[in-house]
Amino acid sequence: ACCDVVNRGVAVYNRKVYVGVLDGRLIALDTYTGEPVWETMTVDQDRFYSITGAPRIVKGQVIIGNGGAEFGVRGYVSAYDAETGELNWRFYTIPGDFMAPGTPKMPPDEAAMTLAAETWGPETLWEAGGGGTAWDSFAYDPELDLLYIGVGNGSPWNQQHRDPSGGDNLFLASIVALDPNDGTYVWHYQTTPGETWDYTATQQMILANLLIPNSDGRGSEMRKVIMQAPKNGFFYVIDRATGEFLSADNYVTVTWADRIDPETGRPIEIPGARYENEAAFIRPAQLGGHNWQPMSFNPDTGLVYIPAQDNAIAWEHLPRWQFRENTWLAAARTRRSLEGYTFPDDGHLVAWDPVAQEPVWQVDYDNYWNGGTLSTAGNLVFQGTATGDFIAYRATDGEKLWQSWARTGILAGPVSYEVDGTQYIAVMAGWGGAFAVRSRNEGKIFAFALGGDEVAVSAGRLPEREAPSRIEQTPDTATLAQGLELFNTWCAQCHGGGTTLPDLRYSEPEIYDRYQQIVLAGERAGQGMPPFGAELDLEQVRAIAAWVIEERNGLTRQE
Repeated sequence: ACCDVVNRGVAVYNRKVYVGVLDGRLIALDTYTGEPVWETMTVDQDRFYSITGAPRIVKGQVIIGNGGAEFGVRGYVSAYDAETGELNWRFYTIPGDFMAPGTPKMPPDEAAMTLAAETWGPETLWEAGGGGTAWDSFAYDPELDLLYIGVGNGSPWNQQHRDPSGGDNLFLASIVALDPNDGTYVWHYQTTPGETWDYTATQQMILANLLIPNSDGRGSEMRKVIMQAPKNGFFYVIDRATGEFLSADNYVTVTWADRIDPETGRPIEIPGARYENEAAFIRPAQLGGHNWQPMSFNPDTGLVYIPAQDNAIAWEHLPRWQFRENTWLAAARTRRSLEGYTFPDDGHLVAWDPVAQEPVWQVDYDNYWNGGTLSTAGNLVFQGTATGDFIAYRATDGEKLWQSWARTGILAGPVSYEVDGTQYIAVMAGWGGAFAVRSRNEGKIFAFALGGDEVAVSAGRLPEREAPSRIEQTPDTATLAQGLELFNTWCAQCHGGGTTLPDLRYSEPEIYDRYQQIVLAGERAGQGMPPFGAELDLEQVRAIAAWVIEERNGLTRQE
């Protein structure tokens, strides 16, 4: 997976628990025994697909998507019979190369693919898969009998390499409505046409009925809407029956677009934001103004509670980039430094009015990558934070009413349930995912009862690591500075101090002598370490190794 070994939930239906597995399997378990009832492989294991999202149950079918757009795959959503595991239908989110052998694996929706194909150019790099994985959010409206899927980013990220024509590239970064009976296309709305910043539209979609002012300014009308706050920083309200754009406004600071055109529903982009000729300072960064952490809606207050974040990145085109199969496909350089700009790292709990398209109140945090939200009928909003605080706010005005410390960061959204007349709030604590992939913590589940007693929380200790052996070297200051910059650009996303991925400071000494084979030639590509031969040269790799060794020796000196 691109962004840590994670699982975002299960589905429960008819005495079975359905779970997607990282390697692409979908498994049905007996709820009483835990024994497998059936399992099926949902992806081509020759490509770097994964499953990190939760399945959904719709009309006796298990709906599941996949991830892997960073590694060159073509996204799709599948529906399996909940009792037998038989594949009922599959919807491809992008047209793909019709001439490629074995593509598609089953007949696509011809009308949808014809529509989508018109938005891709003749020089599209179809070898890179195209992307468009639906790795998280689905929603279903039983009255309209429509299934809504959120579609992810392109592959590669940089559209200049993915499709030089500059087309919209449907259905990337889109909400797509399907007929759940056969998977055929009904309508779509694209949040980020020609996506080139990893701006997925896979974030949660909330269905609600809202009183929306008429476009002529005379009166209001109750509309069936779908709401989403995707990565790109704008909050959208869409008619969920027709896909008609109703309104949008930015819920965090945005620098890639000025606004969303109220007539067309398309973003009015800021010149230079696509980093064609020079580096561009972009807010939000690829982690988004809102990522996968759940937002919630309270029909009593009429507000949506968004776990928002302010972050920024400098995007830079790599003209010499070349496609390599099963490697990380950004095709752009991202860095947190650009002369004249400040890069924020702030988090916010934003209470958003979806009708007025404006914040009603906001709580600011010193850190971003905080947890999802839960809103209850008791006029409360619950959220966990990156620093481990689990907090209850008053839903109408944001006043803090209660908190408890989990002693580890919290990302998941809380849940509420009742047992024997007592209401409970539970949350899974633990910090990981794309931003916190290098974190070290122990996962816990906390449950709080209404009227219950405060319980002391143990800190939980991970075993201490022995200091690594010292490696003698005499690098100059310039080499170490170069190594630090290159490490932060190309390596820090995955390596540095975590439990999920290797901390390079603790490598066996002989590994540093093999950086050329590992980093440039892809010696460990089969173990998930892609080659960077198109992005780095031997001198740069040696500088990275020198800096990592210097950091290693610093640990030794501290001991």
